Amino acid sequence: MDMRRVRVGVYGASGYTGAELLRYLDRHPVLDVVWATAGSNAGRRVIDVSPHLVRLADLELQPMDAPPPELDLAFLALPHGAAAVRGRDLLAAGVRVVDLSADWRLSDPTLYGSWYGWSHPAPDELSEWVYGLPELHRDRIAGARGIANPGCYPTAAVLALQPLVSAGLAVPPVVVDAASGISGAGRKVDADYLFTELDASYSAYGVGRHRHTPEIEQELGVPVTFTPHLAPMSRGLLATCYAHAPGADEGRLRETLERAYGGSPFVRVVSGQPSTKQVWGTNLALIGVGHDARTSTAVVTCAIDNLGKGAAGQAVQNANLMLGLAETCGLEAMAVHP
Repeated sequence: MDMRRVRVGVYGASGYTGAELLRYLDRHPVLDVVWATAGSNAGRRVIDVSPHLVRLADLELQPMDAPPPELDLAFLALPHGAAAVRGRDLLAAGVRVVDLSADWRLSDPTLYGSWYGWSHPAPDELSEWVYGLPELHRDRIAGARGIANPGCYPTAAVLALQPLVSAGLAVPPVVVDAASGISGAGRKVDADYLFTELDASYSAYGVGRHRHTPEIEQELGVPVTFTPHLAPMSRGLLATCYAHAPGADEGRLRETLERAYGGSPFVRVVSGQPSTKQVWGTNLALIGVGHDARTSTAVVTCAIDNLGKGAAGQAVQNANLMLGLAETCGLEAMAVHP
């Protein structure tokens, strides 16, 4: 493959995640967007749907089922359940795929029935897809053909907890409370997401049944109580994670996390507590460490941009690793503030 020009397609380019992918790819020195699709917005230009993407103004959004040109790599920013068959077809055609849906994330096919309400169309092929959290699976991602890009909540929760669980410093009960910006719900018209409903409000949802729960448990290897919350902000995600930590203190927890992420360009263990504003528009994950000595509880927070490290930025990071490029290629931008 010619590393000077990689022909890329983005399926589902008119949603929030798809548009964020186009924003990252526009400044990428190697990945060249030659194809973009949409559902109801097919036939329109990118700039008609996403006016901020001025340098991609003339790119026309194609129907989902239109035959693509020759592609080297495809990003699937499609709803859960709609990406599995598309991913299979693209792999069969020799195209590498980064799927941002949940369709290839779970290694146990029976979990799709209990958590997503549908049977996986290709359970025997799940093992061909690599779970795309680079900080855990960097070696397997390099050279892979199919990547299952993680969900936003699992990205934050697993980054916060996995090194501690792996070292035996954090044990059940494990609790994850996390809040995401409204863009995490996707680009849709729904009364629950109107400004008048969400402004100055904060609420839990999916209590005891959120679909990201089995994904978090798969990567941590322990049972987790997970409760997501909807925060009145456009983007950003903060996970506050609790685990029993007998015999540990804050210094040991911090040292373990710093050692785990010492070679990771996008994960930083900070001295205080991170905020979502500090990662806005980036592929960064900032981790804060605390310890409640009274209850022997580790309290670890992780801030990410749900559209960045939680979706599109991580997808580009995975693509870089797949293609043998520098992991940071096209992802060097600093946060927007205020």
